[in-house]
Amino acid sequence: MMRRDAIKKIMENIEDEVIVCNIGFPSRELYDIQDRVRNFYMIGSMGLASSIGLGLAISKADEKIVVIDGDGSLLMNMGSLVTIAANNPKNLTLIVINNGVYGSTGNQDTYAKDLNLVNIAKSSGFKNSYYFEDIDLKEVINSDGTNFIEIKCESGNSQAPIINLTPEFIKNRLMNNI
Repeated sequence: MMRRDAIKKIMENIEDEVIVCNIGFPSRELYDIQDRVRNFYMIGSMGLASSIGLGLAISKADEKIVVIDGDGSLLMNMGSLVTIAANNPKNLTLIVINNGVYGSTGNQDTYAKDLNLVNIAKSSGFKNSYYFEDIDLKEVINSDGTNFIEIKCESGNSQAPIINLTPEFIKNRLMNNI
């Protein structure tokens, strides 16, 4: 499965949740698959999707927040796992698409291809840590808990278009909706 296919599967299980998506190609693919006012596309802040998702989960406890992150991005901000687990918001699902490369910067290998991210999340304090193929995604997202999900994928980028929205527009569109 390619990352674009994984994002399609994620979106098949999304109703009204807020989505925070990792920079570069993941955001471009999400934008191409299903642009919506409750999507926040990261532009230029690699490693911070999980932190932004945590901030939203804490400040908007009545909203379900889903973060679509990448393995390379997670490796840049491993501290976010401990911080998320320590805060333990009941409305946050962190989905890491692990394709073993930095897809948006030229497909350089990451070290995540040799790591078990589910076990790392568990050891960081996540009580609910899953492999994508072992769960009902909609059920996990709708549960009351802080969730970590790893989706293993092949490397490669689709021909997704550039997002033709400004960062200010993306931010304001989401803020006005929630």
